Amino acid sequence: MIGASIEATLELWASSLRDVKDRMRPLFTQERVAASAGLFLDGLVGGEQRKTGWMRAEAAGDPGPWRQQAILGRGRWDADGLRDIVRDYALETLADPDAVLVLDETGFLKQSKASCGVGGQYTGSAGKITNCQIGVFAAYVSRHGHAFIDRALYLPKAWTDDPARMAATHVPAGARFATKPRLALAMIARAIAANAPFAWVAADTVYGVGEIEKALRRAGKGYVLGVPGNHLFRSWGKRPPIAGMASEIAHALDPSSWKCLSAGEGTKGARLHDWAYCELADLDAAEYDDQRTGLWTRGLLIRRNIADGDIAFFSTWCPIGTSIEALVKVEGHRWAIEDGFETTKNELGLDHNETRSWHGWHRHVSLVMLAFAMMAAIRHHANATPPPKTNRRNTTSKTAKPHRY
Repeated sequence: MIGASIEATLELWASSLRDVKDRMRPLFTQERVAASAGLFLDGLVGGEQRKTGWMRAEAAGDPGPWRQQAILGRGRWDADGLRDIVRDYALETLADPDAVLVLDETGFLKQSKASCGVGGQYTGSAGKITNCQIGVFAAYVSRHGHAFIDRALYLPKAWTDDPARMAATHVPAGARFATKPRLALAMIARAIAANAPFAWVAADTVYGVGEIEKALRRAGKGYVLGVPGNHLFRSWGKRPPIAGMASEIAHALDPSSWKCLSAGEGTKGARLHDWAYCELADLDAAEYDDQRTGLWTRGLLIRRNIADGDIAFFSTWCPIGTSIEALVKVEGHRWAIEDGFETTKNELGLDHNETRSWHGWHRHVSLVMLAFAMMAAIRHHANATPPPKTNRRNTTSKTAKPHRY
């Protein structure tokens, strides 16, 4: 945050904290519970390395973690209500018609088998199958910044097929098994219903085919969605014809088809890869929604690592005439959700949740999302504040001392 002075930034932090606490106050029926929730939020953005109940309680001046634990467990308040508050708050600062909604998941490593949704499953957080929970997230990414606006705890079939286990962790009675793409699809629908402005959706191979593609075409949203190398593609109405698995198409491309492009700036500078784009078909938007008009292009975007030649594939849908540079930029927005996971785990205690219940997980995660959205708003406003001007007075006094900076 280089735009604002230290004094202005500190005041921005203080006013932002007051603002978000006021926004979530209606969720709580008692003032003391609202105050404890505010202290919980203070603990998340505090300097403690671990955001456990005892650490947060110590920072809040409580004799023990019971008040902090009550916010996540015994208290009665709606975590989905807070989720919606987070989304609306984030959009006030980050909203942009060209924004990208990014979908991804992250793992929460657990020793116990009693925590809701925990089980032996693969997570990129560990790079292997291990005992963990999986959370699916939606991040809103625009030129103004990025924040999480939705989340859901994934329940494996071993859980949804076990009513006793579901009841013990207070999973809502109507909950049924839902795949990760189904959870993501619900998040897209909620974002559209809330009139969140975005033009694109980006995601990895877990979410790249099926219902999500169809839903986005009906909604008039472009997408860049990861697909595996054995995914089949076929062109029609285009020359030359293209057909086969994505990996076969990539290896058959002429060397001149590849372009070295940046997917955005990373911590070490531009994130350069070789890219190729195959247009497969131009389709009328009215085929998916008779309220829409115009031609859209179905395509295959291919990324090749410059260092080792590793290849990734993306199914695309975009207004006709969209350039490969624009599609690469959309795909590059996916780094933002990885940054969000890293920041919230390292700085805000996203994976420090000690509760075992369904509502405990969603409450904890929603409070962390609020803290992260607040940080995004502070960063945007601080960077948008011009530095104060320095007036240097001219003097002819021989004894005048020069200004020191």
